[in-house]
Amino acid sequence: MTSAGSSQGASPDLPDPAGMRASDAERERIAEVLREAVAEGRLDMEEFDERLGAAYAARTHGELEPLVRDLPVPGGAAPAPPSPADPTGWAERIGGTPTSKWAVAIMGGFQRKGTWTVPRAFTALTVMGGGEIDLREARFEDRDVVIRCFALMGGVEIIVPPDLETHVSGIGLMGGFDHTGSADGDPTGPRVTVTGLAIFGGVSVERKLRKEEHRRMKEERRRLRAEHREELRGARRDERKERRLSLEKERRED
Repeated sequence: MTSAGSSQGASPDLPDPAGMRASDAERERIAEVLREAVAEGRLDMEEFDERLGAAYAARTHGELEPLVRDLPVPGGAAPAPPSPADPTGWAERIGGTPTSKWAVAIMGGFQRKGTWTVPRAFTALTVMGGGEIDLREARFEDRDVVIRCFALMGGVEIIVPPDLETHVSGIGLMGGFDHTGSADGDPTGPRVTVTGLAIFGGVSVERKLRKEEHRRMKEERRRLRAEHREELRGARRDERKERRLSLEKERRED
């Protein structure tokens, strides 16, 4: 009876909040806290740049929270995490007619970038050439996508956003097939599997911010540096004014 009762009363395991995926809205809220902190002098520009970059690259709540742990939150309340149903934009990017299903570079190169539509299965072949497959702004024909890369004395670079689930399982023979790009991603987004073979060549998967996020970071840094320079100029003007007034006072006393 005791065993049955304890079994019925046991509560199901709850997901670890720190492991929950972060949304764009959450990253932006953390970025706003950092902007307030640097404006108030709590962070210097080097610390701000480092934390802002980490905020936009963060994939989970656990990666975001330490960035503002030692900072007060504007309004006195911690940034409220969005509900699990908070949209991330992925749903609108799944579905559509593929732009192309293969790419070949023989002693040359190819690019797939921008708002192209990735098919369920995409094949890339490079022979003494190179290819770039950029998925940061892409649409996807289906939620599950396979990219097959074959590099013979050539290379293929695949660029993905930080929140895209990616699994790498290719083989390098006298070449390299970089598996460090494998990582979990937003559960509402696509799942990309990269496979294939590299012979005297290489295939890599690199995570980079989307161009809009990168541009926003650059503009933010530029604005804050301009404000910092203006504050320094104002401090120098005040210092010169105080020195001049002090000299004039000394002359009058003499």
